Amino acid sequence: MSDERADGAGNGDRAGGTGPRTEDEAARRRAEERARGLRVLRDAIPYIWPGARTEEARRLKIRVVGALALLVLAKLVSVTIPLIYSRAVDTLAGEVDPGAGMLAVGAVGLTIAYGLARLMNTGFQELRDVVFAAVAQRALRKLALRTFTHIHRLSLRYHISRKTGALSRVMERGVKGVQFLLRFMVFSIGPLILELLLIAGILVTLFDWTFLVVLAVTIAVYVWFTFTVTEWRLQIRREMNEQDERANQRAIDSLLNFETVKYFGAADREAARYDVAMEGFESASIRTTTSLAALNTGQAIIVNAGVAGVMVMAALGVMRGDYTVGEFVMVNSYMLQIVLPLNFLGTVYREIRQSLLDMGQMFDLLDQPAEVVDRPGAHPLRVTGGEVVFDAVRFAYEPERQILKGVTLRAGPGETLAIVGPTGSGKSTIGRLLFRFYDVTGGAVRIDGQDVRDVTQESLQAAIGVVPQDTVLFNDTIWYNIAYGRPEATRADVEAAARAAEIHDFVAGLPAGYDTLVGERGLKLSGGEKQRVGIARTILKDPPILLLDEATSALDTGTEQAIQTSLRRMGEGRTVIAIAHRLSTIVDADRIAVLDAGEVVEQGSHAELLARGGRYARLWRRQAAEDAA
Repeated sequence: MSDERADGAGNGDRAGGTGPRTEDEAARRRAEERARGLRVLRDAIPYIWPGARTEEARRLKIRVVGALALLVLAKLVSVTIPLIYSRAVDTLAGEVDPGAGMLAVGAVGLTIAYGLARLMNTGFQELRDVVFAAVAQRALRKLALRTFTHIHRLSLRYHISRKTGALSRVMERGVKGVQFLLRFMVFSIGPLILELLLIAGILVTLFDWTFLVVLAVTIAVYVWFTFTVTEWRLQIRREMNEQDERANQRAIDSLLNFETVKYFGAADREAARYDVAMEGFESASIRTTTSLAALNTGQAIIVNAGVAGVMVMAALGVMRGDYTVGEFVMVNSYMLQIVLPLNFLGTVYREIRQSLLDMGQMFDLLDQPAEVVDRPGAHPLRVTGGEVVFDAVRFAYEPERQILKGVTLRAGPGETLAIVGPTGSGKSTIGRLLFRFYDVTGGAVRIDGQDVRDVTQESLQAAIGVVPQDTVLFNDTIWYNIAYGRPEATRADVEAAARAAEIHDFVAGLPAGYDTLVGERGLKLSGGEKQRVGIARTILKDPPILLLDEATSALDTGTEQAIQTSLRRMGEGRTVIAIAHRLSTIVDADRIAVLDAGEVVEQGSHAELLARGGRYARLWRRQAAEDAA
């Protein structure tokens, strides 16, 4: 009967609750799902039947046509198997003249033909899978690549608001949904319909039309029952999968914050939160299993009633002398040939529905517009001196909460502009606007007179090197993480960058040297070591403009002073925007701007601002007192 995979909870719809509350809502939801399913199919077709007029597209289309031809051949052979089998039985029973037609080859010959037909049926199906494999895998690869690329194009705002675990699951489920849909719609539903039509034709030709009526009624009742119960079960599975996602997200969140959990002795608390989510999953999973048993029982009753009815009719025909024993066996073979695929109809229908929902989530993700895009005709950034100007810049993450209120700043070619201010003053926002994670809502950011909105993002990002407060590394080798700044760099280039960041000696002293794995997010390295790897990566990139976003505020004083030396050396000959918390790190800056509540309240050199006795001077005295204490 309808099979339920043990891991089904990982492949269901995660959107929606425990089901609609009213008939109108249920009808509306079904209409929306139908419309969404049609849209998903429309969006998926180009991956199976590419529209491009290329040699690759032509080869893929040939494979699709070849796979469909093999499918038809397999089904034509399949429907002849019971016919050959029945004639072999009649020959052995001596009920027919063995000298006529197919029977002339004798019982042994018919048995051999029966075996060959079964072999050909299997062979055509396997060959069909081989021919279509390139089409299916190409579709999966293209779709996965498109989704992965699109996710990277989405804005920082989107990534901040989304949970990484949930986002990766949307992508994973969507791709798996395409894989399932390709396999079962093309090679299960289509062949089943073709086989039903061929068998119906044989029953009408060789037997009475009443056989076809009983068969049609059985299939109709079976399909109605299966689809109705499966729709009901989908509501239960939605709840089960929501609970599964909640438990999974809590587990990922807790593991990513492993150290914090330990700091607060909260392992038991995290386990309790996880258990609550798993308890909900357990309850829904039990109801899913119970409903599956009800579905399987109902299907068994309908199928066996239909098979028994047809076989009784055939047996009566044999008793009257209308049919032979071989034809009785043939009817049984055809009924079994139909029933076996029908047994999985509930699973196939559910999984197709689920695949359409999962694919819908992925296509919704692909429809999510990128907030920051290149303008038509955008040209590459041309850096001549590296002057950076913020011209009356206004910005708000949300319309009702203004972050920057007309900020005007300038860093001349080769100069260092430091930006300081209390938490929430808008310092980090300045860096995000320069790198164009967001677009300004008023004013402009210019580099050498070019509005960053008028240049390509690729060229802008290539011109700016960033050293953030917390350098996050890939779970790969130290070599990979440094070379990420310039993948085509030679070993000498990487080592030179490491020496400039004063980390080469440390790396050389490790047992695996530059092949040392740094762990997830670089957790196998200390804060200072991670920061030096990040500095080496940026040095290797060799950008004309450097953005230091509180690059040492998370480090101890000794490590900070050592890294400041590396940062000063890296900034030589470059335009540097230094967003700082500790004022002692930016005393040598050409210009210091003090931000407060999104406005520039003071500007000048360190000495000028101290002499002015304003906001900067008060911040300096406060930090000096804290350091002295």
